[in-house]
Amino acid sequence: MKYVLIIHEVADYSAWKKVFDTASKIRKEAGELSYQVLNYEKDSNKIVHFSKWTSHQDAKNFFESPKLVRIREEAGVKSPDFIYLDELEVGIL
Repeated sequence: MKYVLIIHEVADYSAWKKVFDTASKIRKEAGELSYQVLNYEKDSNKIVHFSKWTSHQDAKNFFESPKLVRIREEAGVKSPDFIYLDELEVGIL
């Protein structure tokens, strides 16, 4: 499986979440299969978006598109870090 870990700060979580939810259809069409949204324990505007994708290339095409750059600006996202990951192992304890 292919995963993307995105860490970014947002100006306002509630405003960001509305834009994030509205973009669910285009994320799915681009190849996002599932996601988790988390925030830092001591900073609710520091967001972690962890998602499973059809391929790293699909994810890169989506996240680097001019449309997504505009959406991030509208959502108040500050300096996102994108980390592309390959699954090595999964376990349940």
